[in-house]
Amino acid sequence: MPKPTKGPRFGGSPAHQRIILANLATQLFEHGKITTTEAKAKRLQPLADRLISKAKRGDLHNRRLVLATVTDKGVVHTLFTEIAPKLAEREGGYTRITKIGPRKGDNAPMAVIEIVTESVEESRKAKAKGKGAAAAKAEPAKKAPAKKAAAKKVEEVVEQAPEAAEESVEESAEAPAAEEAEAVEAPAESAEPAEEAKA
Repeated sequence: MPKPTKGPRFGGSPAHQRIILANLATQLFEHGKITTTEAKAKRLQPLADRLISKAKRGDLHNRRLVLATVTDKGVVHTLFTEIAPKLAEREGGYTRITKIGPRKGDNAPMAVIEIVTESVEESRKAKAKGKGAAAAKAEPAKKAPAKKAAAKKVEEVVEQAPEAAEESVEESAEAPAAEEAEAVEAPAESAEPAEEAKA
């Protein structure tokens, strides 16, 4: 059984809401996409999809039914001759809502509602490509635990041979000290010949 929509009507009265939605549908069919609030976009979507379904049938009766909502004959002609043939293969889902940032003045949540222009096959390819990208993102997450396991193995090897590690640390500490001592002696020797050359 159909139930009325909850909450207040757009514009204050049901008649005003019907006019607002009819104007939004007219602008959507005229421009292809419009920016409005999320609530209006969600309320407009089923109306627009119903009108497009009627346009796809294309007979005179459905044209008159659409003209009862969209009163601009030029927009109805565009809907029946351009938009409906493009969506002939698609079985529903003619519009898409994309949420955008809030409106600057009153922080109202905004959305873009648009007519889906790509074919069903292109949509399926894009969806499959998106799932492939999601799977690719999941693979590096699986590789990360393997890196942690390798790091644990390295720690175990270091723990098994602590004496060898200590000896190598001592040798590495002695080597820089010897190099520093040689470096200090070398400049002193080079300074003596320079003084002799000046004299």
